[in-house]
Amino acid sequence: MDAGGFLGLLLAAAPPTTVVAVDGVLCDIARTLLQEQARVTCLVPPGANPHDLLLRGTDRQALSAAQLVLINGHNLTPAMNRVRVSAPVVPVGERAISRQKALDPHVWHDPALVGVMVQETAKAVQPLLGNAQTGALQRRRQAMQAVLTRLGAWTAQQLQTVPAAHKVLVSEHRAFSTFASRYGIRELPVIDTFATGGTLRPSSLAAISEAIRKSGTKAIFAEVLPPSKTLRRISSVSGVAIAKRPLYADGQAPGQSLVETATANVCTFVSAQGGRCDQQAAAALQQQWAAIR
Repeated sequence: MDAGGFLGLLLAAAPPTTVVAVDGVLCDIARTLLQEQARVTCLVPPGANPHDLLLRGTDRQALSAAQLVLINGHNLTPAMNRVRVSAPVVPVGERAISRQKALDPHVWHDPALVGVMVQETAKAVQPLLGNAQTGALQRRRQAMQAVLTRLGAWTAQQLQTVPAAHKVLVSEHRAFSTFASRYGIRELPVIDTFATGGTLRPSSLAAISEAIRKSGTKAIFAEVLPPSKTLRRISSVSGVAIAKRPLYADGQAPGQSLVETATANVCTFVSAQGGRCDQQAAAALQQQWAAIR
């Protein structure tokens, strides 16, 4: 057997590189970037709330076996603050935007910051791969960042169709600050802004209702459906309807990639606020992301 064949057998027999990606956005980034070059385990499934993560025994086993742990940072998953692992833990979101500059932990709602998260993930995983695998990793990184650049431009185009008076995002909690900052949208997280300690008192409800009516919004956006009892009450008192579709704040929608989730969020916001959304172009972006190999 020649040297090349012997090396191939060694590589085939070697245990796979193992990476744990804690939340759904990082899971999609890592799996798209690494493909078959590593085994990626995800702790928070799409649609679940990373703030409420409770580690199971299998999660702890995955963390103990990992060669790299990817977290968003910015205290998105408080459960991880109490975990000690031997593998490097890389706070990808914090590397994309510093803790001092982050208004909330949901930094991936700006496609440009997702591009930085892709870059930081590639830098973190590259030392775990052999030299022969680096080229494929970097090609996928470039392809991912190109799609994200196009996603950012597409998003800006859709938002241009929304009348200026309606460019406001009303939600219960602060989760879209990076999206609002990137695209010049006013964010109104009503519970975080008006309810002391998260408690909705009659005076808070009155202030929230007045702020919503004055904001110019045509809809209130829920993060899950059916909406919470609190949001239904706010909608009833303010007279502003809850959007028919939710905005996914904490990661990916179930069964969707991060690009599918991002385009769906944009179209939900734009359509509810009186704009027009190019679904055909959104589908093209989704296909480009899915085609990365």
